[in-house]
This record gives sequence, structure tokens and C-alpha cells, in this order.
Amino acid sequence: MAETIATPGAHDDHGHEHHDEGWVKKYLFSTDHKIIAMQYMFTGMAMAVIGGFFAYAFRMQLAFPGMEVPLWGVVTSAEYNSLVTNHGTIMIFWVAMPVLIAAFGNYLIPLMCGVDDMVFPRLNRLSYQIFFVSAVVLIWSFFVEGGGFGGAWTAYPPLSAKAEYSLTPSGASLWLIAVALEFVAFLMGGINFVTTAMNSRAKGMGIYDIPMVVWMIVIASILFMASVGPLIAGAVMLFFDQQLGTAFFDPAQGGDPILWQHLFWFFGHPEVYVVLLPAMGIVADVICVMGRKKLFAYRTVLFTAIGTGVLSFTVWAHHQFIAGIDPRMAHVFTITTLLISIPIAEMCFCYIATLYGGSLTLNTPMLWALSFIATFLIGGVTGIFLGASGADIYFHDTYFVLAHFHYTFFPIAIIGTFAGFTFWFPKMFGRMMNETLGKIHFWGTIIPFNLIFLPLFVLGAAGQHRRIYNYDNFPELALPWMQDLRILATLSLIVMLGFQLVFFYNCYVSLRRGKKAPANPWNANTLEWLAPSPPPHGNFGDKLPEVYRGPYEYNHPDRSEDFWPQHVPN
Repeated sequence: MAETIATPGAHDDHGHEHHDEGWVKKYLFSTDHKIIAMQYMFTGMAMAVIGGFFAYAFRMQLAFPGMEVPLWGVVTSAEYNSLVTNHGTIMIFWVAMPVLIAAFGNYLIPLMCGVDDMVFPRLNRLSYQIFFVSAVVLIWSFFVEGGGFGGAWTAYPPLSAKAEYSLTPSGASLWLIAVALEFVAFLMGGINFVTTAMNSRAKGMGIYDIPMVVWMIVIASILFMASVGPLIAGAVMLFFDQQLGTAFFDPAQGGDPILWQHLFWFFGHPEVYVVLLPAMGIVADVICVMGRKKLFAYRTVLFTAIGTGVLSFTVWAHHQFIAGIDPRMAHVFTITTLLISIPIAEMCFCYIATLYGGSLTLNTPMLWALSFIATFLIGGVTGIFLGASGADIYFHDTYFVLAHFHYTFFPIAIIGTFAGFTFWFPKMFGRMMNETLGKIHFWGTIIPFNLIFLPLFVLGAAGQHRRIYNYDNFPELALPWMQDLRILATLSLIVMLGFQLVFFYNCYVSLRRGKKAPANPWNANTLEWLAPSPPPHGNFGDKLPEVYRGPYEYNHPDRSEDFWPQHVPN
């Protein structure tokens, strides 16, 4: 593979003029990649509050059926379906993707690659503006006649396709429009991420000198762009079924509802790795810095990530083992599903090898990074049961699937985000976060999280199916011990959500009164710590850095110091 190296002159044709701007232009219509990153970050956090509240409302219904939920009222069956649907939709598309890919990608790629901005700054601004419109459309869908869409976040026909089958036809169409707009926004963002990282790097930075988090965001962007096309086509067909009376997915008129499942999951399973890989990249950078160790098998991790992306296009039909798929094809997808666990496990073992023998600093970012590895491994191991077509016949659509999914997705979307946010907070805002509050928030999140979802594995193995509004109507699922576990999960969720107030308070206190961050508080090697904290528009001033080595040279035998920044000459 050729090592393409950009020169400082590659930045001169961007047309960037780093002059003082008014407040509106600087913060609302900025082309500065850091401001756009903050816009994505804070919008994603606001949507996480909404998604978390939805989870609280429907879990209260499950634990205490028919009672009046504080801050909501009585949850009806239609509202329950809408809450579950939009909780999943928001946390995947409006929290994980904007924060892990768009926010961290926008903020880190130019800084870590040693350049002044994205290659296409105006396209970057437009991507956020379209994303913001998509969030507004999604929220608007809750207030139309019939309320928000309630056909599950996978939008399977016929519940999503025909007005006579859907209780919320207007909400379904607005939901679909919102998702389509969000995909357009991320296509624009992906173009910027890939082009900037591959063609606009600091002088001397070869492809194996790029930090792993940048690589992971680039690979994730390519995965998204390669997989989203069939779903966009499917979304157009679904919208036509909703609004124009076509029958692409209506079997009564010759359509095929299973076609939507193929189109959705051909995108949906690579989507898991679209959000997983940036989180893996964040964790790689954190454990190297806080463990004072070189990343074990850098090239192996990189090529494994690429291989994971390729394999992710071959596993989608394991979601359809009970949808009438040919058993011979089920065997093929069982094999590919089990195979894809190998590269992910390999990356996790490389991370564990990185930690081995290191001088670990168990501060808040490191605690989040370590908990990511531990919780994600639980999600990966439980996924093996669901990848086997025989076992999946029993487990499909039970709470075992739900618990497995959250043990993969919560580490990605929440733990990975907190690891990155606490690690780069000094760079973003020029202040250090309060460590005591950070650790209180960490333990107040991790312990309740496990108390929410470990019981759900038990309930799923006992046969509790998803998308049931009131289990009192099913005597075999209304046993006292099962209801006790539902109550435990719900109370644990309330505790976990309450501890998020500690996080927001920590952010507020640290921004107002936090200790001023040193230039390089973690003694890290990567280029973003060379820029002032917070970096100005243009990042590095008049002179862009030059790179002399890779990003993870810690405890090098030829150095008295335990770190060797990329920009320091030999």
C-alpha cells in the first residue's frame, strides 16, 4: 500500500480565511470543523436526553402496568409502541452516529492529521444543517395526528407501509423523511472525513502514522457510504407505498414485505460496525496514553478493522432466520455471523495485550475505556447464541436479543462517548474535568447499567417476548419473579438516568471553575495536543506541524521521557 503524504501546500487552496467573525456566523453558521463538531455533540446529547426519557416512560409501564407515570401520565398501548420505536431510532441514528462519527470525526481528524480544517468546510456546515432539520422533523412527528411512528425502529411492513395497518400514518412518513435526511447529512460528512484523512495530512505523516481513531472513523464512513444505498432505495419505495398507494411491500397486491427486511438489514448490520469502529478507535487512543504503551499490533488492528467492514456485508440475513429463509442459506449466514466475531475478538485481545505490562493510570477516561472492553465482550459472547440459526428460533424477538443488543450498543454509543469526551475535554474547552465527580458518574452509570440488562437475559431465556405492552395479559409471563426482575431493571434505569445529572453538573462546574488545562495534560503523542487548548480557528496558526513517527511511541528505550510526540524531531 502506497504511503500518500500531503504537503503543507495542500491546504492553501481551501479558501479558508481565519478572521474574527460575529457570534451568529461563528456559532450558528460556522465552517470551523470544531464548532460543527460541538454542534453535533450538543445536538446528540439533547437527543440522548429525549431518548433516555422515552426509555424511562415505557419501562415504568412494564414495571408498574397502568399506573400514572410521573412526568408523563398513563402510557397507552399506542404511546408505548411509539416510545419504544423512537427510543431505538433516536439512540442509534441521532445519538450514536452524530456523536461518535460526526462530532469526534469533525473535531479530531483535522487536528490529529495536522491540518487547519476539513477539505470541504461549506459542505461540512451543510451536513450539520441537514442533520439538524432531520432532528426537527423527527420531533415534529410526535405531535401530528395519531402521534409518533410506532412500528418499531426497523419499520417492518405492513405496519409501516399502509395507513390501514398503521395507527400513525403521518408519523410514519415523517419518521421516514427524518431518517432519509439524516442519511444525506452523513453521506456529506463521510466525504469530508475520508478526503481529509487520505489527502490532507501534515508533512511526513504516512498512512501508518495516522492515529487509530482517525482510521476507524474513515473506515466507518466508507462502510456507511457503501451500505446505505439499498436502504435509501427501500425508503423511497416505502414512502411511495405510504403516500402514493404503490405495493412494493404489500403481499396482497404482489409485493414482498421480506424485501424490506433484506434492504434494511443489508444496511443495518454494517451500521453496527459504523458506530462500533469509532468507539474502538477512541478506546485504542485512551488505553495507549493511560497505559503508557505502544498499541499492540497496530497494523493487525487496522487490517482487522478493514476485514470486519468487508465481512459485515455478509451477515445481514441472520435477522431473518425465522422469516422463511431457505435453511441452506441459514447455514451460510450462521457461518459468516460466527466468522465476524473473530476479527472483533482479535481487536479486543490486541487491546488487552496493549494493557499488559503497562503503567496504568485509572483516571476517568481510562475507567470508561476498560469498561468498554468488558461490557462489549459480554455483548459479543451472547451474540454467538443468536448467530446460530437453531438457537435463534427460540431466542428471536425475546428480551435475550434486547439485552444482547444493549450490551453491544451501550458500550459503543454511551461508554465510548464518555471515554472520548472525558479524554479530549481539556483540548475542547481548555479546562480539566473534576475527577471525583467523573468517577462518581462512572460508577453510577456502569453498576445500574448491568442491573438493567443482566436480568433481561434471564427474562429472555425464560421466554419473555418483546413489544408486549402489559405482561399481565399473559399468565405464563406474569409470574411474580419475572415481574420483580422488570421492577429491578426499571428502578436501575431511573438510578442510571439520575446519575447523568452528575455528568452535566461536572461539565458545568469544570467549565466555570475547572483547573486550566496544561498544553498536553496526558503527555500524549498525537498532534492535537500541539495546538492551543481550545484550538483557535485554523488550529496551528501560520505553521502546520511536521510528523516524524507514529502516534504511539511510549516508553521508547532511546528516550528518557516515556512519550515521544509525533512532531518532535529525532
